Amino acid sequence: MKVVGLMSGTSADGIDAVLLEVEDAADGAGSSGGALAPTVRQLAAASHPWPPWTERQLAAAMADQATTSGVAHLRHDVSEGFAECTTKLLEEAGVTPDEVSALGCHGQTVWHRPPSHETPGTSLQLLDPAVLAARTGVPVVSDLRSADLAAGGEGAPLVSFSDPILFASPDRVRAVLNWGGIANVTRVPARAASGDRPVRDAAAAPLPPLAFDLGPANALVDAAVQLATGGEESFDEDGARAAAGRVDDDLLRDLMADPWLDRKPPKSTGKERYGAPWVRELAEARGLRPDSAPAGWNDFIRTLAEFTIRSTAYGIERFLGDVDEVLVAGGGARNPVMLEGLAAALAPVPVRVLRAEDGRSGVDATTREAAAFGLLAWAFLRGLPGNVPEATGADGPRVLGSFTPAPGRPMPFSARGGG
Repeated sequence: MKVVGLMSGTSADGIDAVLLEVEDAADGAGSSGGALAPTVRQLAAASHPWPPWTERQLAAAMADQATTSGVAHLRHDVSEGFAECTTKLLEEAGVTPDEVSALGCHGQTVWHRPPSHETPGTSLQLLDPAVLAARTGVPVVSDLRSADLAAGGEGAPLVSFSDPILFASPDRVRAVLNWGGIANVTRVPARAASGDRPVRDAAAAPLPPLAFDLGPANALVDAAVQLATGGEESFDEDGARAAAGRVDDDLLRDLMADPWLDRKPPKSTGKERYGAPWVRELAEARGLRPDSAPAGWNDFIRTLAEFTIRSTAYGIERFLGDVDEVLVAGGGARNPVMLEGLAAALAPVPVRVLRAEDGRSGVDATTREAAAFGLLAWAFLRGLPGNVPEATGADGPRVLGSFTPAPGRPMPFSARGGG
């Protein structure tokens, strides 16, 4: 089966797309505990930056500053953008839409509130799946968080399903870290060399995957750079500004006192907590303005980068358990200050960028999250649960997604409710 996965993360800087070929596992087992082991091969990948207007409107929506009409227009625009990226991907791969069974896309998240003792969780992704299916000619599996949220889960991180399929090692327990806008991590158990089931060692009981959000990744530094430059720069390229600054120990101590960091998994978060409004408050409290001296902004950016490093390391060490190596994906993997800082914080555990050779599929740091949504589309068509309750906190396994057929193409049997 060929499937497409599409992803635009919390950094909202563009779309990643991947074309996968998925061969079913012989045992047809479910996802919880990692027993599911289809063979996956990446056939092609593409990327598509958001136009500046769309990127600005997405930032406004994430900051709760968009109008109803603005959100409606934005929903259509992002759907057209996803469609354009998909068309480019298939054309470059020499694959026709009829050869692709489904396209997995959760749209663009603009609001995510995890469940609490008082209220259920809610999450808003902008996507019109009918537009996406019509423009591409490929059926769409979308709305991939709602079923888990309805079951009392966090609706995230959904990579807890795909990371063990893509990146399990025969003999090592891995932590796969995504440093996008928000940081999340997956514990990927080792697999026995002769089988597909995760193990601690050859004689141990199965160890389930675990995934959760750790806190901020690039969201804070990106917001600070945008404030410092009046929007002329959107991120700290190569960590240059952080490298030029010094850590404000008093601010760092206050940031690390954040009670959310001590909350036990399952847990998820977003820019609603760690986003531009909070960064603006912190900057204003320190008298920082766009015309302030670069040294003050660089110290501020360096401190936010250090907070990201420390909070990530803290969550991994406290909640994930022993791991043999940490593999890093997302924009933070391209920031040497953050990557080197994390390596120092987690030593002697090795920390490095996720590579295609870390799995058997060809998926790497740039396509990991898009591949996750392609695999969730595959799971939906097979009628398999796509959530891992140990990771999301849902009260049981759930098939994730809603199906939108492409014009002129029949409904698959499983999507009609067949078996």
